[in-house]
Amino acid sequence: MAAGSKHADVSPPVFLQLAGNPVRWRLLTELARSDLRVGELVAAIDQPQNTVSYHLGRLRAAGLVSMRRSSADHRDSYYHADLNRCGELLASTGAALHPGLSTAVQPALTVRRTRIRNRNARKVRVLFLCTGNSARSQMAEALLARAAGEYAEVASAGSHPKELHPNAVRAMRAYDIDLTGRRSKHLDEFAGRRFHHVITLCDKLREICPEFTGSPETAHWSIADPAAEGGYAAFRRVAADLHTRIVFLTHYLGIPTTTATPTTPTTPTTRE
Repeated sequence: MAAGSKHADVSPPVFLQLAGNPVRWRLLTELARSDLRVGELVAAIDQPQNTVSYHLGRLRAAGLVSMRRSSADHRDSYYHADLNRCGELLASTGAALHPGLSTAVQPALTVRRTRIRNRNARKVRVLFLCTGNSARSQMAEALLARAAGEYAEVASAGSHPKELHPNAVRAMRAYDIDLTGRRSKHLDEFAGRRFHHVITLCDKLREICPEFTGSPETAHWSIADPAAEGGYAAFRRVAADLHTRIVFLTHYLGIPTTTATPTTPTTPTTRE
């Protein structure tokens, strides 16, 4: 044993202190897949609401979980796991045990993989939904299609389609993606079609989302409508959020890592 090592700090790294608690680990695994409300987390992990709220508070204080008010009901809130932050802390946890482990941890909190994914399987089919199909879902569709390539079939639609927003087109150009000429679709166009995953991006649409044939796996990403805020900066923030989520989604879907690297922005994110 090296001299002085017995006097070293032997406290577990921050991530272990936080995620090592069984309740907090369950919360993280649920939120790694989908943004959820407190009541849904209570049901998912079978714990009292005050217990769930306490541990969510601990995770929020550490920056592992964030919260935003629901656009469908402002009395409600959605919680979201910051997987980048989880990845950073996991990496530092490995380094605390041994320097050789500092880059061994992948920055993704993957809770389970789709069973259909392998090189010989059919393509995974993913549908993104929001109200207008004019920004968020179109951007998500384009980002995943770019990242997944031949390994996925991706579509998007809305409950009340509106014309594609010009700022959505502009924001995607920063990722070398051209949305020019794409049309918005009503979700009825996909009635009867089978998807493996259906992801809602709008709190309001989640409340009215119909059931799809084949019981696809569903998830919700609570993302504010950039058109409601106004200005290009809101679209740029949504694009960055979607880009991050798509990176982790490709890992979740089991898409090869050589493919699953969406193009990063080519323009600086300056304040406007």
